[in-house]
Amino acid sequence: MSLLKGIASALLLALSTLFWGVPLILLTLLKVITPSRPLRRRVLEGLNRVALNWIGTNLWWMRRWLKPTLDIELPEGLSRDQWWLVLSNHRSWTDIFLLFFALHRRIPMPHFFVKRQLIWIPVVGLAFWAMEFPMLRRLTREERDRNPQLARRDRDATERMCRHARERPIAIYNFVEGTRFTPSKQATQASPYTHLLRPRAGGIAQVLNLLGDRLDGILDVTLRYENPQPSFWGFLCGREGGVTLHARRLDIPAWMTHGNYHDDPLTKERFHSWLNALWQEKDDVLSHSR
Repeated sequence: MSLLKGIASALLLALSTLFWGVPLILLTLLKVITPSRPLRRRVLEGLNRVALNWIGTNLWWMRRWLKPTLDIELPEGLSRDQWWLVLSNHRSWTDIFLLFFALHRRIPMPHFFVKRQLIWIPVVGLAFWAMEFPMLRRLTREERDRNPQLARRDRDATERMCRHARERPIAIYNFVEGTRFTPSKQATQASPYTHLLRPRAGGIAQVLNLLGDRLDGILDVTLRYENPQPSFWGFLCGREGGVTLHARRLDIPAWMTHGNYHDDPLTKERFHSWLNALWQEKDDVLSHSR
């Protein structure tokens, strides 16, 4: 039965994507030929509405068909007229839809840091590009040392997003571990955390430096699955088990908006200390909740 439910869920997700993909493609073509930034902003507003309707459609059938067991705790005072940076641990592709369940239309349209390879996913990759998501290469330290220009391109993509983000309220989502947690990845990294991978600071440090004066705060999200090995397929099959999502609001220290992470070693060290402490606290929460 769960296999049939998973197949039906995958079909519903595909049908929703294809349905909303039609206006997405038409608006993307219009955006390409639009000559000025003010007019492109109008088209981008249309693209955002299409994306929000795609999210809403999927949440509607998931609530009724999959009936996920969710325990969601959010801070008060969230608004679609504010700017937010959302940080979360990362266990499964399901994380994205769980964040949607909690935050859809409570804060502005989500923008993710996404791996550049995802641009090849039909319709979805086009949406990432048209909606100006930063497409990053997720380089290793060795790759950055061999070709610093590639790292510079990632920073340029983030800078463009932050520059455009000043035009309208935005919610920037970042899974700062850079990839989904698995025990093998944890061992390869020699991660000091029990339930988490090492966080990457560069992307969010740049966002806070460029956009921190506009952001209303940081939403620190902790996801905990009852299933020790969650998967998106298990979620589509309706057998994922209970999930707890806890979000808290963090204020942005003034030093984050003034220092330059990439050029100032002291700022980099301070930022790493802040993020590692945040991740240690998150790891302690996950340990004590089991």
